Amino acid sequence: MARPLTDHEKRKQISVRGIAGLGDVAEIKKSFNRHLHFTLVKDRNVATPRDYYFALAHTVRDHLVGRWIRTQQYYYEKDPKLGLDLEELEDIEEDAGLGNGGLGRLAACFLDSMATLGLAAYGYGIRYEFGIFNQKISNGWQVEEADDWLRYGNPWEKARPEYMLPVHFYGRVEHTGAGPKWVDTQVVLAMPYDTPVPGFKNNTVNTMRLWSAKAPNDFNLQEFNVGDYIQAVLDRNLAENISRVLYPNDNFFEGKELRLKQEYFVVAATLQDIIRRFKSSKFGCRDPVRTSFESFPDKVAIQLNDTHPALAIPELMRFFLDVEKMSWEKAWDITRRTCSYTNHTVLPEALERWPVYMFEKLLPRHLLIIYEINQRHLDMISALYPGDSERLRRMSLIEEGDPKRINMAHLCVVGSHAVNGVARIHSDIVKSTVFKDFYDVEPEKFQNKTNGITPRRWLLLCNPGLADIIAEKIGEDFLKDLYQLRKLLDYINDDVFIRDVAKVKQENKQKLAVYLEKQYKVKINPESIFDIHVKRIHEYKRQLLNCLHIITYYNRIKKEPNKMFVPRTIMVGGKAAPGYHMAKMIIKLITSVAQVVNNDPVVGDRLKVIFLENYRVTLAEKVIPAADLSEQISTAGTEASGTGNMKFMLNGALTIGTMDGANVEMAEEAGEENLFIFGMRVEEVEAMDRKGYNALEYYERLPELRQVMDQIRTGFFSPKEPELFKGIVNMLMHHDRFKVFADYEAYINSQEKVNNLYNHPKEWTKKVIRNIAASGKFSSDRTISEYAKEIWGVEPSDVKIPPPNEPRD
Repeated sequence: MARPLTDHEKRKQISVRGIAGLGDVAEIKKSFNRHLHFTLVKDRNVATPRDYYFALAHTVRDHLVGRWIRTQQYYYEKDPKLGLDLEELEDIEEDAGLGNGGLGRLAACFLDSMATLGLAAYGYGIRYEFGIFNQKISNGWQVEEADDWLRYGNPWEKARPEYMLPVHFYGRVEHTGAGPKWVDTQVVLAMPYDTPVPGFKNNTVNTMRLWSAKAPNDFNLQEFNVGDYIQAVLDRNLAENISRVLYPNDNFFEGKELRLKQEYFVVAATLQDIIRRFKSSKFGCRDPVRTSFESFPDKVAIQLNDTHPALAIPELMRFFLDVEKMSWEKAWDITRRTCSYTNHTVLPEALERWPVYMFEKLLPRHLLIIYEINQRHLDMISALYPGDSERLRRMSLIEEGDPKRINMAHLCVVGSHAVNGVARIHSDIVKSTVFKDFYDVEPEKFQNKTNGITPRRWLLLCNPGLADIIAEKIGEDFLKDLYQLRKLLDYINDDVFIRDVAKVKQENKQKLAVYLEKQYKVKINPESIFDIHVKRIHEYKRQLLNCLHIITYYNRIKKEPNKMFVPRTIMVGGKAAPGYHMAKMIIKLITSVAQVVNNDPVVGDRLKVIFLENYRVTLAEKVIPAADLSEQISTAGTEASGTGNMKFMLNGALTIGTMDGANVEMAEEAGEENLFIFGMRVEEVEAMDRKGYNALEYYERLPELRQVMDQIRTGFFSPKEPELFKGIVNMLMHHDRFKVFADYEAYINSQEKVNNLYNHPKEWTKKVIRNIAASGKFSSDRTISEYAKEIWGVEPSDVKIPPPNEPRD
C-alpha cells in the first residue's frame, strides 16, 4: 500500500497543482528561470531562498495579470525548480499587517469572497510603510519593534503612478457669489499600489488599491525664496508621514491629528478614483464620459468599514455641492443612497469623537458641511418630537463640552441608507442601546450581517489534512458552498471517519508541538488538551479570567499531586496596544505565571503555559488547526462578533465561551450542548449593572478564587517584586467593568466539563464533527452574498470568466 502523504507533501502538492493550473508547466518553468535570472545581481551567482521566493511570486503574478486585465475588461468594458521547497519559500513572505486584530483580517476575507462570488468590487486602504508592530517578549514584558514589512520589496503590488491624485488639507473657506470655496490648501499626492485578489477557480481577479502619500515636487518650496531649499526638501517627510505607520489601537479611540489626516487621505483619494471610474464608460479610459450623477447610487455602493472612513459622507457632499454645483437636496439624496455603514463595536471608548477645533484647522470646508447636515437632521427630529431637547442633545452629531466633538458614528448613521451590526446579538444591542434613538426614527435602516471567514485560507490552505478527509467524504464543492459541510452529519457514527478526524488533529498538534519546542524551549505533551486563547489583549476579552483558571488548575495539582489530572497546554497570544498599560500588565502576569508553572517539577507535563509571541496571521495558520479548545470568553454584550471563534470551529476545536457575539449563533447552529457555554447572559449583565457589581462578595464566598487573588497580591508569581501586580488586583477587586469574578465559578465548572469529555476521545471527536458540520453559516461568502443582495443591490455571479488564452465572446 502506498505511504500516505504527509501534511507537508499535501501542501506542496496543492501549491504545485495550483501553479500548474495557471498554465503550461514548461512555460511556468521558463518564466521562473527568467525571473530568477533578473533577480540575481551581477556579482552574485548563487541564489538565496529569498531570490527563489521573489522569482516564484513574480511568476505567479505574471500569470494572474492576464486574468486581472480580463476581469477588469469583463466588468468595466540549472534548473532551479528541482528540489524547490514551496513551504520554505512561503515562510519568507512577510505578513502585510495592515490592520488591527479582527477588523483588517475581516476585510481580507471579504475581498476573497467578493472575488470568488464574481462581484466587481474594490478594497481601498492605506499602504502603511510600517504595519502593526512586531511583538517581542523580553523578560516577560511586551516590547514593540517596527514592522518593516517592505524592507525587501513586495512582489505582489504594482505601483500605478498614472492614477496619482491630489489630496488637500488645511486652508480656509472663502464665501463667493458662486458658493463656498476651499482655498490656500496644502496638497499631498496619493500614489496607488494595486494588488491582485484572485477568486477561487473562477478566473476573476479583483483589485485591492492601497494609497501611499507623496509630497508634490513644489512642496514647501516657497521656502526656497528665503534660501532654505535643503529644509524644504527635508520637509517633504511631513507630507509623506501620512502613510508611514498604522495606529496600533484596537477598540480604542486616540484623537491624534495624524490619524485624522490618514482617515481623510484614504477617503479623498478613493472617492476621486471612484468618480473617475464612474465617469469613464470604457475600461482603461481616463477621459470623462458620463456627466450626470443621477445613476451614481445604481452604479456605486460604498461600504464604510466602521467609522474610520466616515469622512466619505461630507467629502462626497463637498464634491457634489462645490464641484458639481448640485442642490443640497439632490447631493444629500445621492450621498445617502450610495453609502452604508457597518458598526463594529459598542464600547464607548472605541467610538470616534473628533474635536471640532481639529476640523476647523485641518478640514474647514467639511466642518461647515457637517454643521449643515446636523442642522437639517435636528430640524427633522424637532418636527417629530417637539420640545424634546434631551433627545436632540442625544442625537446631535455635535457633542457639547470642552472641547466640542463630532460624533462620527452619528454622522455615519445619518448619512447612510443602511446600518448593520456584525452578529445578531450585536445588531440587537445596536438597535436597543447605542443607536436606539435613530432606530426609533428609521427602523427600516437597521440590519444584521453576521461576520464570516473564507474557507479557502482558513481550511484548505491552513489545514490541508482536514480539507482532504472532508473532500473524500463529500466532494470539493464545500469550498464554494460551506453549507455542504452539513453532509458530514451522515458520518457522525462512522468509526473510520471519527478516527481520521482525530488523527488529523493529532498530526497538527504534533507539528505545532515541534515548532513551539523549537521557539520556546518548553517540552510540550502532544496528548494534552491544546487550550488556546488568541486575540488582541483587552480587559473585555478577559484574558485575566483565563489566567485565574490557569492558577486554579495549578493549585489543584499542587494540592493533590498524586491525583489523575487531564493534562493541558494553555496558550495565550495577542498584542497589547503600546499605550494600554493594563493590557501590558496582563501579558506580564501570564508570562510570570508561566515561569512558575513550567518550572515546577510537581506539575510536570500535566500543565504548561505558553505566551505565543507576535501573534499574527502566519502564526494563526499554524495554531488554529492544532487547537482542541477555543477560548471565547468576553463579557456578554462586549464582543461585537469575533471571527477567531469561527476559524477554530471550522478547524475542529470545541468552544468554551459566553453567549456573546457570534458564539450565540454558533451554539444555535451546532446545538448548545456541543459547545461549553457558561456565564452571565446579556440580560444578567445589564441587571448586575443596575444593581451594582460587588467583586468582594465573590472573593469572600469562593475559597479557590480567594487563594488565587492572594497569590497574585502577595507576589507568589513575582517574588522579586511582590507589589508588581497590585494594579491588576486593585482593578479586579474595585473597578472591573467586565465582571471577571462574576463568571469565575461558572468558568471553572465549565472547564471541568472539558476535562471530563476529553477523557472520552470518541465522544469528544463526535462533538468536533458536529461543530465542523455546523460551521457552514460562518463562511464570508454567505456574509458577502447578504451585503450584495440586501445593501448593495447586486447579485453574486457564478460566471467563470474565460482565461486570457481563450478568445472573448
